[in-house]
Amino acid sequence: MNTIFAVLLVFVGCCSNVVFLELLVRTFPGCGNIVTFAQFAFIALEGFIFETNFGRKKPAIPMSNYVIMVTMFFTVSVINNYALNFNIAMPLHMIFRSNTGAEGSEEQDVYAFLHWLLGIAMLTFALLMSARMGIFQETLYKQYGKHSKEALFYNHCLPLPGFLLLFSDIYNHCVLFSQSTPVEVPVIGQAVPVMWLYLLINVITQYVCIRGVFILTTECASLTVTLVVTLRKFISLIFSILYFKNPFTAWHWVGTAVVFLGTLIYTEVWTSVRMALRGKEELKEKKAE
Repeated sequence: MNTIFAVLLVFVGCCSNVVFLELLVRTFPGCGNIVTFAQFAFIALEGFIFETNFGRKKPAIPMSNYVIMVTMFFTVSVINNYALNFNIAMPLHMIFRSNTGAEGSEEQDVYAFLHWLLGIAMLTFALLMSARMGIFQETLYKQYGKHSKEALFYNHCLPLPGFLLLFSDIYNHCVLFSQSTPVEVPVIGQAVPVMWLYLLINVITQYVCIRGVFILTTECASLTVTLVVTLRKFISLIFSILYFKNPFTAWHWVGTAVVFLGTLIYTEVWTSVRMALRGKEELKEKKAE
């Protein structure tokens, strides 16, 4: 039951989160740091109140392990954000996680390509780091038990001091957000800058999304989590293309196919390995009898 609930959280939260992330990024492409900071601060505050009981509850998993996990998690988040500054469109960002260029000189084209290539390299590194983090989480849960809410809190609380390094960028985008077009919010009956409204909804949906992912990591193997997240990204990808009319060429479809093909192949290989290991264990048990 927990698994089904977690999958629903992932699809509802993550897919809606991407919509508001794209609305933010389309207006301010470099706003990734303020978005991430807001998400981390909200989830850390919620966890501090409801999970740690205002810091009175001690963690079940040693803090040293959380430091390692947080380092990977923070690195992945920041690199994914900065990749958006390298002409990486949201559909391609979702595949790893082609904007159509203006006509210019050959040197400008080469520079734009190298700029774009650096963004791809950043996303690739973030993808590998994220996969390694998933395996590390699975190992910790096997050793210390399932503590998804605790892990969620520490993964978002411990990195908060790191955002001091990004203070200037976050502050500049706070000013830009405050200068955006005001819209009236029906519930409170007051006008709010539209970018702050988008950010608020993005933060709430991100909490729903990441909560579902962390529950999945305690209920399923890292491979299952990867498959669910990949399928979610594909649905978000299709929506992004249709609703926001993002450019998506034949090469992007080839890349998408390769991602899913690799996932399926990995699934078959992993299933075969597990069956083989299970067969060996059963054989040992029979010999012992």
